[in-house]
Amino acid sequence: MKSELAEVALDQKLTMPDDDETPETVPVPHALVPHLDEIAILLDIDGTLLELMPTPREVWVPPGLSETLKALTERTSGALALVSGRSLNDIDLIFAPDVFRAVAGHGAEMRLAVDSEADALHAPPLDKELKRRLAAIAKLSPGILLEDKGYSLALHYRLAPHAEKAIYESVSLIRADLPNAPIEVLPGKFVCEIKHSGFTKASGVRELMKREPFKGRRPLFIGDDVTDETVFAIMPDMDGLAFSVGRRAMGVNGHFDAPADVRAFLAHLLDPR
Repeated sequence: MKSELAEVALDQKLTMPDDDETPETVPVPHALVPHLDEIAILLDIDGTLLELMPTPREVWVPPGLSETLKALTERTSGALALVSGRSLNDIDLIFAPDVFRAVAGHGAEMRLAVDSEADALHAPPLDKELKRRLAAIAKLSPGILLEDKGYSLALHYRLAPHAEKAIYESVSLIRADLPNAPIEVLPGKFVCEIKHSGFTKASGVRELMKREPFKGRRPLFIGDDVTDETVFAIMPDMDGLAFSVGRRAMGVNGHFDAPADVRAFLAHLLDPR
């Protein structure tokens, strides 16, 4: 079955591009519809499924999206998961009352069953003193928003873009004072996130793909940000397909212009025609 799906990908120009090529195409939905029982659908949230907003709390789920995700979950026998830097609790608040399988917190949390809170928690909380010092950076400018996820801390500056350089300089100074601290800095779209090293979205996806109902399927991942590049990079290892949103990332199979295009693509996967 996997060879048949690979042939479909080739016919639809979904093979991996050469290193010097920029992907231009997205998958033709009808080419994948007959193979949904072989595919695991993995989706980033912010900037991929949902439009980015000035603050993380302002994002909203457009009408019909949850219904599409629930229908695709059924069509794939449960092999659909959200892959996000947000916490499981945050994801559930956004999509309430619906609950989806997920890799959350950049791989820190994972939920395999919709009726459970979490199946695995790989990351210890950040050191309290380190968090205190990092949180103080938010005082550099009005408009810097602090988000404490427990295992990571994010500084959002979409409302204060002029503060970007000062934020990263301050984080660098703290890291220089604590050279042995097991932390990693994740740059994103108007956000600087500091988390424990040793787990990423990619490590979370690798673990997810070992578990039912994802085990043995071919992953199809869609993401938009720098933090999604770790997942883009491992898709060839899993015979997977990767697509970027809003920017033409290298090493992926294709590109969507905006979240609305991703939502339309997902809806078309349910069209029997």
